[in-house]
Amino acid sequence: MQKIYFNYKPLFICSEITPAIDEYLHQGTTIFIDEFNIHTVKTIIEEMQRPEINAGVFLHKSENEVLEAIKENLTLIQAAGGLVHVNGENLLLIFRRGKWDLPKGKLDEGEDLKACAVREVEEETGISNVQLMDLLSITYHTYHEKGQFILKETHWYLMTLDSMQPLTPQENEDIEKCEWVQVSNLAPYMENTQPSVLEVVKMGTEALKLAKKV
Repeated sequence: MQKIYFNYKPLFICSEITPAIDEYLHQGTTIFIDEFNIHTVKTIIEEMQRPEINAGVFLHKSENEVLEAIKENLTLIQAAGGLVHVNGENLLLIFRRGKWDLPKGKLDEGEDLKACAVREVEEETGISNVQLMDLLSITYHTYHEKGQFILKETHWYLMTLDSMQPLTPQENEDIEKCEWVQVSNLAPYMENTQPSVLEVVKMGTEALKLAKKV
């Protein structure tokens, strides 16, 4: 399954209807499409922007084919970022534009995604010598900027540090503060974050739990 967030509204691109997706289909505010062509791709993009629509489901045997078609109809921007942990017990969060977030940023020309992720994390939080681990997730969300309808594709990596280094928020990127947060104390922070960031944090904490059991 692929997922794109239009603001807080999820568009599920799936090859089968799972019980979780079926719950959305029983809501009158969900748009459902099961025919794939250029017209239905444009329709789902338009419908997801209507205020009365709260979710979308696009059913097709090839999820990637639908995703690529949506990319072609929006302005794609690639970005990368990271979930940094120390000993699997403390995570690095930033506070930007009224929400708790994870450090990330746009890909520079000629840069690869892994290098971008490390650079952005270190620039936005003031840490150094972060160690890159596994790719956690790729998330998608849309927004409007300077007359363009943008689809941001963010590659999220798990990262680690040997110790909780002092933090310096990058204020010119609208970051008000950075904090080391114990995994056991994440709940109140996750009540005020973007849904895509919440998913990344959940994936990361699950990966850290599994690593401790090995």
